[in-house]
Amino acid sequence: MSSLLERLGVELPLVQAGMGGGIAGPELAAAVSEAGGLGTLGIADAPVLRAQLSDVRDRTSRPVAVNLLLPFARRAHFAAAAEADAVVTFWGRPRRRTPGLWVHQCGSVEEAQAAHAAGADAVIAQGIEAGGHVRGTTPALDLLERVRAALPAGFGVLLAGGVADRGDVAEGLAAGADAMVLGTRFVMSDESGAQQAYKQRLMEGRETVLTHLFGMGWHGSHRVLWNEAAERWLRGDKRGPAWVRAANRVTAPALRRVPIGLQLRLAATQRASRPFFSPLPPSAGAPGNLLDAGPLYAGETAARIHDVRPAAELVRMLAP
Repeated sequence: MSSLLERLGVELPLVQAGMGGGIAGPELAAAVSEAGGLGTLGIADAPVLRAQLSDVRDRTSRPVAVNLLLPFARRAHFAAAAEADAVVTFWGRPRRRTPGLWVHQCGSVEEAQAAHAAGADAVIAQGIEAGGHVRGTTPALDLLERVRAALPAGFGVLLAGGVADRGDVAEGLAAGADAMVLGTRFVMSDESGAQQAYKQRLMEGRETVLTHLFGMGWHGSHRVLWNEAAERWLRGDKRGPAWVRAANRVTAPALRRVPIGLQLRLAATQRASRPFFSPLPPSAGAPGNLLDAGPLYAGETAARIHDVRPAAELVRMLAP
């Protein structure tokens, strides 16, 4: 077992990604942690996040992490997340803002080195195969090799992207990862907060696309399943129309400050025919229109996953 997992008190080298927008809530995080992995809460408005962490503590005494997306995280988020056993940050300049164990997710060697220099306890190397918000530009195993070579021996490196089954877990661990981080596989669990129709689309899905389309408030790459909005707006350029990407980039600084709860209410007006798309996925608390007008986040592994199971069963299936 790696020193990072020992420090956390986690039995298995399996980490559930902290999918935001209501996907990775207390039920999922607690189920994964109780089964021996590391469950992770996705970002929510700070008071909600604090309540969710309390809910997880009522469900399990085992370690739990909180994932904070830096474009949307404020001081109150870090104050709430400090009560978790680990804080994972993503998509922004790595900077220590919590006294406890801090992990930063990276898409490049340079970002991993910056996180190490900033005092991170570990990094997550994210490959381009990953679903959701994608920082990586190279295959996961290639990035893992490069990050391992660039950082000091013994420094914690986790791997995300392209992990669907026990074979993928074993391959990543053999290549030098301290633990494997899984998103899509846990979206397709009984406990995830994804709408049932979203889970059904994932079970039926075979192809994903890397796009900037769903970037209102978040200018960056997102890997999603094809749906009505994607089919309509990604015909010429899979990144999305140039003017939409420009609008996303210009409006992002202001829109990032809109509370997540208000973003959900605004998302109720979203339609596939309107090219301004929120990054919020179709969770159980989100309006139903997001199934075709919002992002169906999915990694390339969606083509290999065709069932929905309890999270604890998934942990047992994946354990090396």
